[in-house]
Amino acid sequence: MKKSNFIIPISFVVHILFINLTLYVYTPDTYLNIYSILYYNLTWLITTYSLHFYPTERMDGFMANLKSFIILFIIYGLVYFTSFVLFGQNSYTPAYLSLVYLQICFLLTLFRIFFHWAKKLYRTKGYNSTRVVVIGRDKNLPKLRRIFDRPEYGYQYMGYFDNTKSDSPAYLGDIESSFNYIFENNVEEVYCMASKLSKAEIQYLMKIADNSFKRIKIIPDNKELFSRAMSLELYGAVPILNLRASPLDLDYSNLIKRIFDIIVSSIAIVGILSWLTPIVYILMKIDSKGPLFYKQQRHGVNRDIFWCYKFRSMTKSATSDTQMATKNDVRVTRLGRILRKTSIDELPQFFNVLMGDMSVVGPRPHMVVHTQQYENSVDKYLVRHFLKPGITGLAQIQGCRGEIVNRSDIVNRVRYDIFYMEKWSLALDAKIVFLTVYNALKGEERAY
Repeated sequence: MKKSNFIIPISFVVHILFINLTLYVYTPDTYLNIYSILYYNLTWLITTYSLHFYPTERMDGFMANLKSFIILFIIYGLVYFTSFVLFGQNSYTPAYLSLVYLQICFLLTLFRIFFHWAKKLYRTKGYNSTRVVVIGRDKNLPKLRRIFDRPEYGYQYMGYFDNTKSDSPAYLGDIESSFNYIFENNVEEVYCMASKLSKAEIQYLMKIADNSFKRIKIIPDNKELFSRAMSLELYGAVPILNLRASPLDLDYSNLIKRIFDIIVSSIAIVGILSWLTPIVYILMKIDSKGPLFYKQQRHGVNRDIFWCYKFRSMTKSATSDTQMATKNDVRVTRLGRILRKTSIDELPQFFNVLMGDMSVVGPRPHMVVHTQQYENSVDKYLVRHFLKPGITGLAQIQGCRGEIVNRSDIVNRVRYDIFYMEKWSLALDAKIVFLTVYNALKGEERAY
């Protein structure tokens, strides 16, 4: 970041001051010794360095770094409370120490908000700006312009060069004339459209950058393949575009999600199904003939087939494995209407979650016959099989559940499932679970 060499040291010093002053004022008995002071400061340095917390990009904002800020608070909180075990200090109650730490978190967050506000104001006034030009014009140019034109990012867009002449005020000339312009106008960053430049021109620009303290950035010739889920990976020196990246591609993300699944499913099985199952069994025997549980083959992750379990809510029929429940479906029993309306019929799927066939949150698994029907007629339908199916999902809390009447029903469901896969987080899972329970208690119109 231009002319910002002191931003990181100043931020670090301010954070350290907040931590030390708070501990000095509120917990002097446990703070005022050399070991505690060294511990609190060195662990903050190590933790922030390990999380790569301070280096910021030009377009970073408060919300962009919110996740790393929360992770930092959690880790340093563990460090903070561990100190009282290590040093054997019991002068304060756990509740009091928790309030002290919450105050530290509040002060650091307040400073972070102020920091980003001040940075935005500073750049809006025209300071800390970077002069940029674009060489080559393709469909990515308007997208870059929208970024360059935001004053809080601190870019001073000079214009673009292209061999196709234009009457646009931003057109500065052909590509060859750009070489002299870069030097004569003190351009600091050069963005090159690979689709509009030859190999020789790109190599020449790279040579200029290496020998003149200019930054050059290449926008790849993407053939319009870019998507919000794309990521760039390096296999040695070979750049590889991953067209369907997901946070769940990371091993630790899958581990976190699996732990979440085991905890939630165990609580549901022990805390709910243990006493609810006998009640449902008795009521079901009074209401209709048939088994307590109904199992059906569904497609799961990687399109593997598994047995999905539910409380039986219908009478046995030849269409059980081919036709979804419809409004006023005669196959649904009296008890079944209650079970389906409250989503209680889905609760046995927590056994599927515990066994690893399903997740608490994910795309709803479809019947085998429906997968075969939609995989050839609905765009990107099979993408949803890159992750485990769920008892509930983003599509379900958005109203895309139950019977598929119109084509838009399945299209929208697939869109939500793909969005969930691309944007997964533990917080999103928790939100979906909460809203699912809320909707079940409130009652859903399409739950039939």
